[in-house]
Amino acid sequence: MLPTDFIGAPVDTLPTPCLTLDLPKLEANLRRMQAFARAKGKRLRPHAKSHKCSQLALRQIDLGAVGICAAKLSEAEKLHEAGLDNLMITGPIVGEEAYRRLVTLVARDASLIITLDNLEVAQAISQKMSEAGLTVNCLLDLNVGQQRTGVEPDQAVEFAGLLASLPGLQLVGMQAYAGHLQHIVSYEERGRLCRTALALAEGVFHQLHAHGLNIFTVGGTGSCPFDVEFSAVTEIQPGSYPLMDADYLAIEEPGERYALALTIQTTVLSANQPGFVTIDAGLKTIYRDGPAPLVIRTVPEVPALDGFAYDWFGDEYGRITLPQGVRLKPGDRVELSVSHCDPTVNLFDYFYVTENGLVREVWPIDLRGCSQ
Repeated sequence: MLPTDFIGAPVDTLPTPCLTLDLPKLEANLRRMQAFARAKGKRLRPHAKSHKCSQLALRQIDLGAVGICAAKLSEAEKLHEAGLDNLMITGPIVGEEAYRRLVTLVARDASLIITLDNLEVAQAISQKMSEAGLTVNCLLDLNVGQQRTGVEPDQAVEFAGLLASLPGLQLVGMQAYAGHLQHIVSYEERGRLCRTALALAEGVFHQLHAHGLNIFTVGGTGSCPFDVEFSAVTEIQPGSYPLMDADYLAIEEPGERYALALTIQTTVLSANQPGFVTIDAGLKTIYRDGPAPLVIRTVPEVPALDGFAYDWFGDEYGRITLPQGVRLKPGDRVELSVSHCDPTVNLFDYFYVTENGLVREVWPIDLRGCSQ
């Protein structure tokens, strides 16, 4: 059967393991973040690296997002093929083949924005763009403590001047992503560190005013509440908020959380051992990064889920430890959250989009595997 053959079917009849998206929860998350950004006077440019689905990205645009972020060039290519523009590639683009593809994409979409943190790379892209008679919009990528990419703050002014002098490049703004702070459990500590990082970045951004920059893009789902406090910030780029996962459910939030829209449906395969059962979702199904997945529901239903615990049990298998007195048998179902949504989504071809226990739509995860 094709995935679309299950439209209208009960969720509990889906072949497992599979990813399901609760449509009402998803839409509530999308509308909430868009309303939050609008109320704070910031543009929303969500990150597609989490959901890897152009249909979901189009939904975000329809609700008011100014554009979409992509981590890799191949993600941006797929998004453009799906009819999206105003794309921003947040990671470095390096290598002759990548430069060739970048030129092709810019020729098709002049609104594309890239990030730069290295002069030699910038010069190579400048040369390719100039040879093609094109200009690409670019951001200075600032290191605010993650130490992964980005120019050091004390080198930013000089680097911006060099970028502005290169033909084929149009310096339009600055990116400052504090990825290392997104999952700090303590809300107070996360806020303190995010404010420190953004205060540093905002100071650098003000130093670059001579270049007429109009984009100051920052943030993720965990830092958004603090990022919007800075007047210089023009847009935020959260990624996980439509889906959510065990990692984000583990951090402190003072108010209502974004709903867990993404879950994975699994089946019990073996129940021969006392105290636990083996299910069909292991390392090849649920990426191991962050807290263990949470048991959300069982079929048949168990009144209380306290005492259930998931652990990886090999490539193909997972283990569900059972509370005392609870029994599950082969064929029973277990619905889980995922540990980290981004890499887990990348393991699947489709989202089964559900409402009231039925499959309403099937959305291809068309950015799956776009790692180049």
